Amino acid sequence: MNWYSLTWFSYPTLREFEWAQRYFLYLLPVVPLVFALRRLLAGRGRQRLPVAFMTRDVRSGWIESLRHLPALLTGAGMVLVLVALARPQRVSQRIERSSEGIDIVLAIDISDSMLEADLQPNRLEAAKRVARAFVRGRFQDRIGLVVFAGDAFSLCPLTTDYELLTQSIGEVNSGLIRTAGTAIGSALGVSTNRLRESKAKSKIIVMLSDGENTAGSLDPVTAAELAESYGIRLYTIAVGREGSGETTTDEGTLRQLATVANGQFFRATDTRALSAVFTRIDRLEKVEIKQSKYREITDFYPVYLRWALVLLLLALLAKSTFLGNVLED
Repeated sequence: MNWYSLTWFSYPTLREFEWAQRYFLYLLPVVPLVFALRRLLAGRGRQRLPVAFMTRDVRSGWIESLRHLPALLTGAGMVLVLVALARPQRVSQRIERSSEGIDIVLAIDISDSMLEADLQPNRLEAAKRVARAFVRGRFQDRIGLVVFAGDAFSLCPLTTDYELLTQSIGEVNSGLIRTAGTAIGSALGVSTNRLRESKAKSKIIVMLSDGENTAGSLDPVTAAELAESYGIRLYTIAVGREGSGETTTDEGTLRQLATVANGQFFRATDTRALSAVFTRIDRLEKVEIKQSKYREITDFYPVYLRWALVLLLLALLAKSTFLGNVLED
């Protein structure tokens, strides 16, 4: 079996805090309250300075301003300790999605009869618009494109490059094949040839046409039997209103081919009905998408803890020097 997978890596979130420990952050306002209470209890008493610093000029100079340094260092250290206890961390999330791919060939009739305007703006443009929406709704399925009129050829091989495929569908027009007629058998043959060596879990052909087989050397029923022998299901869609305009929509052949190849037949008489048909096919051929989530957590508390220790050691060093003797208000 072919497995296709797609992985998204989310951007790391902002630093978070471990949910059971983030309540330590609620203690942060307590730090300034502790120092305010200490200042209040200490009163406005003065400590003695060494003799060398007893002059008024020195006390009112830069040495006097350093008397707050130990308290500031201690307060900053305590804040960092609380942050470290709250365990700041960066969380990276990785999501892996995988599914067994389906191989799909879209076979679109581009004969002159597809220019009838019973679907707006015409049958071909309506089919192209809905086909593009169908492609955008698939996940990791390989999709190819076959066009046919009096002859048939592959316009885009099986691919998961949906942008390329959407561009190819947009370039489809009735002038790509000059041979007149509708070679349904040939279109099935080319589509089956694209899928016959596929190892995908499911292989399907979605054919959009509005007429009976009028060209080509391969009998449509024989082509459908060949597709069925390779395990390929065929969904046929009769585009347009029966008996409208100069051409009619022959559903008998398309219905028979879908039955032979274990698929289903649909009629789309307007753009809304055509969209509904593709939505139904999309539901019928959906595969289970497996999704796995992985979380990678990087802790940052050691960084905050180290800085906390540095600041507390500096505060202790400052208290052990002459700054410890500076008068405090």
